[in-house]
Amino acid sequence: MPRIPLRHRRHRDPRPGDPAPAPAQRGTGRLSPGRKLGVEEEFLLADPVAWHTVPAAADVLARAEPYAGTCQPELRASQVEAATAIRATRTQLRADLLAGRRVLGAAAERAHAVLVASGTPVLAGPEPPGGPDTRFALIDGRYRALVTGYQACGCHIHCEVPDRDHAVAVVNHLRPWLPTLVALSANSPFAHGRDTGHVSWRIVEQSRFPAAGIPPWFGSFTEYRSEVDRLLACGALLDDRMTFWLARPSPALPTVEIRAADTATTADEALLQALLTRALVDAALADLAAGREAPRGNERVAASALWSAARYGMAGPAVDPWRECTRPAHELVPLLLDRTAAALEDTGDLTLVRDLLGRLARRGTGAQRQRRIAVHGLRGVMRALAADVLSPL
Repeated sequence: MPRIPLRHRRHRDPRPGDPAPAPAQRGTGRLSPGRKLGVEEEFLLADPVAWHTVPAAADVLARAEPYAGTCQPELRASQVEAATAIRATRTQLRADLLAGRRVLGAAAERAHAVLVASGTPVLAGPEPPGGPDTRFALIDGRYRALVTGYQACGCHIHCEVPDRDHAVAVVNHLRPWLPTLVALSANSPFAHGRDTGHVSWRIVEQSRFPAAGIPPWFGSFTEYRSEVDRLLACGALLDDRMTFWLARPSPALPTVEIRAADTATTADEALLQALLTRALVDAALADLAAGREAPRGNERVAASALWSAARYGMAGPAVDPWRECTRPAHELVPLLLDRTAAALEDTGDLTLVRDLLGRLARRGTGAQRQRRIAVHGLRGVMRALAADVLSPL
């Protein structure tokens, strides 16, 4: 497929008062194979009595049984990751998500630890050493205190696209929706024994790194690559995998990686993020096929929208990136569903996504549930998180 000549298309930045993007065209009415995607879930390992994190990753991974996905180390020795196989259907993906959690949960139990799904450690504990990978040691040396206590856990979605220029163009379309994905997934209100006042402290911790937050608008993969190379030359990044942008093209594969979500308390909440993300990618590709590029928007408004999502989540004010003003967060979810409905209908996922969004609205996000339980103590929060990690719902 030829390079997408984005720079030569007519373009106008959005202005206050502009409406949100029109919903994508209705689906074909025919169920189609879903665009392939994979999910990486990062987890904490905790002591089953004291409930602070413990550096048990090597022991846990050595005890993990094989399954369709993979189990991997993470930046700190108190973290592990489960990665699904590359899947096209929600049934396969959900089975992998559940299997990865069960495999790591059983391995953690054999290693006298507990698997916990939270974006940040709820309780204070000993500072964990770095993971076993040589690259992790280099990251420690470069960023020092930024990473020595960094135990943030996210849910990362990888979705296929036709090529790397399409990947960049898709990321441009995803930018205004990333704060809503953050708000829906918020699951890190506590950090090291204190209430942060935010619903996603993980996003705040990530914001301290170079190349973090909402990604810039790029006109091509070449332009994106030039910016990454510039940051590498400045010493801000260790390598091209070190960007902390919440959505980015793969440096080598025709995929986009969306890293907006905190790690989900349950497998179905991770599945919700995956299905919404894939549908957003499909909607973006449909726009590109019709000659509609993404508007650049205002960088400071985008940053404000992300901050508000991490601060308040679904319970407080959000920032409407099109009107450039505050708006109730719950009003952005129907816009997201409108944007993704056609793609979800084509893959047969629309009913399930509506059900999962309704369930989330009734139960509250992970952060809201953590705070409800916290009135009885933070150890109770950890016990609840450990129980939920193996629950499908």
